[in-house]
Amino acid sequence: MKVDFYRHHLGEREIKELLETLGSAFLTAGPKTSEFERRFANYLSVPSVVGVTSCTAGLFLALKALGIGEGDEVIVPPMTFIASANVVLHCGAKPVFVDVESESGLLDLCKIEAAITENTKAIMPVHLYGNMVDMRKLKQLAELHGLKIIEDAAHATEAIRDGIRPGQIGDSAAFSFYATKNLTSGEGGAVTALNDEINQRLRLLRQHGMSKSAAERYHNKYQHWDMLELGYKFNMFDIQAALLLPQIESAETLLKRREQICQHYEAEFSRAGIEFPKVPSGCRSARHLFTVWAPSGRRDEVLNRLQEKQVGVAVNYRAIHLLTYYQNRYQFKPGAFPVAESIGDRTLTIPLYPKLTDAEVEYVTASVISSI
Repeated sequence: MKVDFYRHHLGEREIKELLETLGSAFLTAGPKTSEFERRFANYLSVPSVVGVTSCTAGLFLALKALGIGEGDEVIVPPMTFIASANVVLHCGAKPVFVDVESESGLLDLCKIEAAITENTKAIMPVHLYGNMVDMRKLKQLAELHGLKIIEDAAHATEAIRDGIRPGQIGDSAAFSFYATKNLTSGEGGAVTALNDEINQRLRLLRQHGMSKSAAERYHNKYQHWDMLELGYKFNMFDIQAALLLPQIESAETLLKRREQICQHYEAEFSRAGIEFPKVPSGCRSARHLFTVWAPSGRRDEVLNRLQEKQVGVAVNYRAIHLLTYYQNRYQFKPGAFPVAESIGDRTLTIPLYPKLTDAEVEYVTASVISSI
């Protein structure tokens, strides 16, 4: 049996919405983008959503809108995708790594205060695999030290922890609609803001710093625009929004199927003595990725065995600080963040998506157990 690492769930409703958009006047940011922003904000129960080209763009714009720049420091976990740290560098600031929890891989809040300096301006919690950081506790810590919170919620659209969703406590939160995400438009993202002034600045910065969007300029009579500050070209467009709109309605249903698959994995792997990240107490996981931890020193062996069995696999993630660029720039050595390093050396990701059949789930489960 061959089991792909991922298969998207786009279907007739998405195609219909897309064809409707292709037959309309707007392909760029227009009415569909605005509709998506409203409906996604309602789904998350947040004040505003700004559609952008990627989660990376959303994180970058949030940092810029919150005034993070040259000489500033932002606390980031080393167990995440490189974008989380890279955007800090793109703003002229410095990512300061803080190790993660051994059971979940999430940012270890108990280790943050030791990393805070007079240059620290923000904390970027990463909601990993679909599981949320303890945002209530983090908010208290951030307020104590006068720090902003920018949530990397690329994995956590449907997540809830202690009654809190991404974007409801942090100053800003960014989401991903990349090809393998639970909601997907191939590429795309969104960013939230609690403060209306920050929301308006995000909208300004995502499109060159222009005072009016394309829809505002060309709807009915032409309206002149001005450039208010130096911005970027990061706006979502209606083709992306058309693909995303139907998926908001099906998000909860598809989450239930992924939850079923994860519960099966967890039960079988626990019986087999295979380790995997734990969902924190009080957290409803978005169930974006399912990773297992191979015995130390054997991850690539297990990965190769699974590929031989035609099971799609990935590695999410190797610890950022040991990647060549970061080692060269900051002279990081092995042992700097031991928990993240252990996870990065042992982790591998197995298939998790609603289109998996029960037979495929059983095959993946058996393949993992026999490979480890």
